Amino acid sequence: MNKRKLIQAVSGFLLGLLGVILVCLTRANAIAQDAPLGSKLLFILGLLGILLGVLILAVGLLSGRRQTDIRTVTMSAMFAALCYVGFAFFQIKIPVGDSATSFHLGNVFCVLASLCIGPLWGGLAGAVGMSIGDLFDPVYITSAPKTFLLKLCIGLLSGLVAHKLFRISQDRERKVPLAVATVLSCSAGMAFNIVADPLVGYLYKMYVLGIPQDAATILAKIAAVTTSVNAVIAVIAASIFYLALRPILKRSQLLPKL
Repeated sequence: MNKRKLIQAVSGFLLGLLGVILVCLTRANAIAQDAPLGSKLLFILGLLGILLGVLILAVGLLSGRRQTDIRTVTMSAMFAALCYVGFAFFQIKIPVGDSATSFHLGNVFCVLASLCIGPLWGGLAGAVGMSIGDLFDPVYITSAPKTFLLKLCIGLLSGLVAHKLFRISQDRERKVPLAVATVLSCSAGMAFNIVADPLVGYLYKMYVLGIPQDAATILAKIAAVTTSVNAVIAVIAASIFYLALRPILKRSQLLPKL
């Protein structure tokens, strides 16, 4: 392991450890009834620190990883902003007790990012952008760690299917028609989300946030409906956007060769 990877791995470990300590110190106050927003925020930041630490540690330990260029980082930041806008401003919120679920367009740009810039940076764009949307909304603030994990997984899965299985950024190696490969790649990520969002949400609310089982079950059932609708919209919209943007990205030499 070279020096850069070692520093990255150690940084990830320390960040994760700091997150664990913060979670242990703040959880009791954060999940109490009528807990102040400040206590919730510290607890959530601790959970996010754990997730980020594990991710940085894992990436640091990977061997043979290519150097990331500034264009990829810039495009990831742009898609993170689009994910935030799609979630925060194109949203129909449905209150459910003290919590809520919603129809939104954030997943569209999460999947689109993984198609345009690859699984890791596309997944990070969705995870960061939509987690920030949660952190800025008092109703959703406690959902930020769950959002980060699920959107990262959506991007990773969609991107891996798109670029490793179907080779959508290649012209000669691709054996499946581009439109079909694009739709199937988007569908892979969204199919995962349809199953994982209600399930992970149920476990997260009950075991991490301490919400009673009956309430967590109701929230999961309602979330399953909105998640399914969001998934259909994301597959259709992201596929159309990518097929329209691909020629432009190729002419601009921004299409990744993954």
